[in-house]
Amino acid sequence: MSDVDPRLRERFAAYRNDVTTRVAGPGPDQARRTLRRRRRTVMVAAAAAAVVLVAAPVVANATLNGERPRPVPEQSIDPTAPPTSAPSPTPSATGSPSATATATAGPDAPDGRISRAQLVAARVDLPDWPSLVPNTCTTSDVRLGAARTPDAVPVLLDAELGHGDVDGDGATETVALVACRYAEASAKQVVAFDRDSDGRIVTVGRVVRTNDGFDDILGMRISSAGSVEVRVADIQPCCGTPTYLVREQTRTYRWNGERFTQTDGPTAWGKDSRLTDLKVAVKVTLGPARADTRRPLTMTFTVTNAGPHDADQVAFHNLEFDDHSGGDWSKCDTSDGAGRTIPSCRLPGPRADETRTYTFVSLVSDGTSGERTPPWTTEVEHWDAQDRWWPDLARQDNLVRMEIPYQ
Repeated sequence: MSDVDPRLRERFAAYRNDVTTRVAGPGPDQARRTLRRRRRTVMVAAAAAAVVLVAAPVVANATLNGERPRPVPEQSIDPTAPPTSAPSPTPSATGSPSATATATAGPDAPDGRISRAQLVAARVDLPDWPSLVPNTCTTSDVRLGAARTPDAVPVLLDAELGHGDVDGDGATETVALVACRYAEASAKQVVAFDRDSDGRIVTVGRVVRTNDGFDDILGMRISSAGSVEVRVADIQPCCGTPTYLVREQTRTYRWNGERFTQTDGPTAWGKDSRLTDLKVAVKVTLGPARADTRRPLTMTFTVTNAGPHDADQVAFHNLEFDDHSGGDWSKCDTSDGAGRTIPSCRLPGPRADETRTYTFVSLVSDGTSGERTPPWTTEVEHWDAQDRWWPDLARQDNLVRMEIPYQ
């Protein structure tokens, strides 16, 4: 074979690789080998076409000059070599081949446009889940379940499937959002699927998953350039967490020949620009006993708003006194708010860089009979004008230890 043109040797090698690939079983690794073979075959075919285009004018010119044409290297092809034309792209199960694949795909690039019904009917291999999920979140030979199943098994979510050329081979692939429950939350990942040369669904790879710098995936789309744009969220609103706390970002990922990497969009969240920093101090005094032996307990809170936002309201939690003798008790709003337990008292809050004082007076036992209130902790929170509570930039200084100073 030393006399055979190097381009032909490359085509023989591609043919051998094709035979080997068809023998191997499906899976993510096999899919990656198939994708690499597609690109190699397309490049070899393009090189052969270029040589023919160069050789044709040479032969024509020799004929016009009365010269006997000399054969170009491609005319000395071994008759045992495989045919130069490859089969058409594999059509989808619906019987209509992908328009993109028909127009621009390489000769070995099957149509990877997969419908929801086809995906849930197949058995697929999935990339690894985060370590926190149960063992029932399997990855090998998986039959994807319905999106609303309560079981901790891999499911295909209701998000729209994405279709486009994500690996640059000229044919269409399919991108889907899959999930697996754990407790009240779900691990999620965006996965790219394709078909091999036999029409079987194979896994190209994971685009991205939760626990990779965010806790939730809200959706995705494929751009005209083949990038996968994924909408992610910093938290997953479960377990009583209100949805208005969620922050969203769009991050873009692209196939680099081996895996998907982020190419655009934010890479971190930073501080939540909607939050402020409240700082709380308290002074507790116990007055002299009255005729009924009860004593007035005065609790004076100093609340400073270190900014950057005004606090429309402040809510005091865990001031559980039956008696509301004086101070600001009469001004309290104790109605429930969005996503939070009913506070002991809610009052207008300080603006940014402002300090306010709040006083509560209650009658308590003098402690001589052995009925003494043990120490407790009170928390002061920021609430907005829509009665929604917000986390604090530094929650540790929103908590104060309370203790009645019995003598």
